[in-house]
This record gives sequence, C-alpha cells and structure tokens, in this order.
Amino acid sequence: MIRLKITSAYHKQEERAAALFIAPAIISLLLFTFYPMVKAFMTSFEDYNLISTNSSFVGLTNYVNLLKDPEFLRSLLHSLHFAVIVIPVQTALALSMALLVHRSSKISGFFRTTYFLPVVISMGVASTLFKLVYNKDFGLLNSVLKIFGLPPVAFLSDSHAAMYGIMLLGMWKAAGFFMIVFIAGLNNIPRSLYEAAEVDGATALQKFFKITLPLLRRTMTFVVVITTMDAIKISGPVFILTGGGPANSTTTAVYFIYKTAFQQMDMGYATAAAFILFVIVLIISLIQLRLFKTDVEY
Repeated sequence: MIRLKITSAYHKQEERAAALFIAPAIISLLLFTFYPMVKAFMTSFEDYNLISTNSSFVGLTNYVNLLKDPEFLRSLLHSLHFAVIVIPVQTALALSMALLVHRSSKISGFFRTTYFLPVVISMGVASTLFKLVYNKDFGLLNSVLKIFGLPPVAFLSDSHAAMYGIMLLGMWKAAGFFMIVFIAGLNNIPRSLYEAAEVDGATALQKFFKITLPLLRRTMTFVVVITTMDAIKISGPVFILTGGGPANSTTTAVYFIYKTAFQQMDMGYATAAAFILFVIVLIISLIQLRLFKTDVEY
C-alpha cells in the first residue's frame, strides 16, 4: 500500500514537471499562432483599414467581392499555374538527384553538399542573384544565348517568360531539400528486396518501378504536399524579381494579399483572401493525401 502511494506521488510529480516544460510551448502557440489566426478570421468579416481606427462588420461581403474580383481570381490561377508545373518537375528532379547520390561515398558526399547548398541560401539573396542572371543586357543566360547566336530574351519583362523564370528559381532553391528527404526514404528500403529482385533477373527499371517507387509512396506524399504548399504560397521571388509584373502576369495569390494589406491598407479584404487561399490549400492537400494513401509496409 505504501509503495503504491509512493509510486502515485512520483507519477504526479512527473506530470507536474512535464506540464511545466510544456507550458512555454503551449503559451507561445496560443499567443503567437492561434490568437492571431482567430483575430485574422474575425477581421476577414470587417471593413478594416490600417490607416483608420474604425472598423465595421460587413459579414460575408469581403468573401463575395473576392470571388467576383478578376484580379484575385487571376492571382489564384497564377499560383495554381506555378504549382502545376513546379510540383512534378521539382519532385522528379529531387528524386533523380537522390538516386544519384544516396549511396555513401566521398564523391556522393561532395555532390550532396553541392546540391543542398541552394537550400541554405536565403531567398532574398537567391532572388537577387537570379535577377542578375536574368538581366537582358549583361545576364549570364543571355550571354550564353549570345554565344550560340541567339537573340537576348527579356526573362523578367516578358509576360510570357517571367513566371517560368520564377519557377526555375523556386526549383533550384528547393530541390536540394527534397533530395535529402528522398535519400532518407531510399535508405529505409531494405537492400534484401533489391538482392531478391536481382536473383530473379529484374532490370534496373523493373526494380525502380516495382520496388523503389511503391516503397517511396509515403515519402512522395510528404514531398508533394509540402511542395504544393510552398508553390501556392510563393511570394518572395515575385516581390524581388518582378514585383508582380509585367502586366500582373506574376502576381500570385500571396503577393495579391500582401499588396491589398500593406499597399492598399485594406486588411479585412486581405485576410478574407488569405482564408480563401487557406481553404484551397487544405482541400488540395487532403486530396493528395487520399490519392497517395498506401498500406505498404517495410
């Protein structure tokens, strides 16, 4: 009986200690994550301007107006256009890089570092670098085109090419991170499966499609979902490289929200746009999780 009381007191002491350790994280989440989210959601139903101290409740007016706003709808299409191209290309690129370097060796270590290097460069620095590379007069890409006798291309001032320039930057910046994720997934696949396939006479392609891809499905789900979120909320490169131009051809949804909130000072309209974007990303992510669901274990 005494031992049970001592054990019970010990467990209660552990629970109190655990609660004290967890409390700062919970308080931080409540103050800096959940409270701003609730406050923003309430603001989305208001006519709230940053330069005015007054706000008025307008109900669903902001949401209704957004769904009729051609500029906002175009920004959503630009974000989806970015995502539709970047998701498959970047995923395939990251997986290819992972397959090349996932075996441990001195050479693979060097290439892992090289491929991962863009990830540690800040987006501001990377965007500024690519702005120089894309320059029509003295940029690296146009210098290469000139060597082959091709005319220069205005990568950032051509409404048809500007978005693709931003896509290239986004993939260059993020592919190395997802390469590391794929390497972790590849290293978790038992080598015995490949050895058994080799005994049965399987080719490299057969091993890839019958073993590697099925057993990477969960890793692929993570990569695709995170890439989708990153692609749809792209804004930093747009801000630095094009400012949403030319002719609003690179104005993405998040950049539209930024302009509405901090240039036009219409915070109610901007927060409503942010929650519409949140719902779109949530729905797409749930669909992806459903499509990539697997029961394969290894």
